[in-house]
Amino acid sequence: MKRFFALALAMLMIVACFAGCGKDNNAGATANTTTTATTEKVATVGYTIYEPMNYEKDGQLVGFDTELAKAVFDKLGYKVVFKLIDWDQKYTELNSGTITCIWNGFTANTADDDGVARADKVDFSYNYMGNKQVLVAKTDLANKIADVKSLAGKVGAVENSSAGDTYLTSKLTGAIKKGVTSQLDAMKELSMGAVDFAVVDEQLAKAYVGKGDYAALKIAEKVYSDAEYYAIGFKKGSELTANVNTTLEALAADGTIAKLAAKYGVSNTAIVDFSDQK
Repeated sequence: MKRFFALALAMLMIVACFAGCGKDNNAGATANTTTTATTEKVATVGYTIYEPMNYEKDGQLVGFDTELAKAVFDKLGYKVVFKLIDWDQKYTELNSGTITCIWNGFTANTADDDGVARADKVDFSYNYMGNKQVLVAKTDLANKIADVKSLAGKVGAVENSSAGDTYLTSKLTGAIKKGVTSQLDAMKELSMGAVDFAVVDEQLAKAYVGKGDYAALKIAEKVYSDAEYYAIGFKKGSELTANVNTTLEALAADGTIAKLAAKYGVSNTAIVDFSDQK
């Protein structure tokens, strides 16, 4: 009889142990579910390397566009991620959802090399900076470029599907195009003597010409495009366009944009009043 009671008591203890363990596991599962349910909004910015807009310094991505994007999306409650893209694939990246926006000295008031207005392909934010396309060449040739006719038979490097590409193919008649992956590649082709000139954004030209590997280069002063404007490109129908515009207004009002413009040497071209764009 004693053996029977001892066995029964042992069985009750084992059952109680399993019940207690099961209760602890359920509590842990509930805690994990609560933690993983927390999500954050992420905005992925498509960019190319382009000083003073987006470039690397001491291993960090910096630049006017870089810091302005962080300020805008922080105010909107988004974590911002930057993705280096092939500029020729910018619309594919945007429409496939791998990036949230194109923010990298993106010229709004022009067509692409297919002749379609960019405003028909994306929704643009307010214009936030002025720009134009300029010609860069070795100093001797730059001094001799008096007009478009001076470029007949000359080979010019230009970033594919860029505003510079459109300008070269539509306006610099007689010149021969050499398409490359980026504006910096166009400058490198010129520096190495592989082409006669390069067409790049004025913002980029001012940042590089006359320095380092580009010390022998000069901006040709007599040939350049009409005024252009940078804006941020979003997928058609994106609600972010209006939200970003409102945030740009706020950052202009509190002086953030002016401070960033001074920091990156673009005070003369940055737009700090959006009232005429509403």
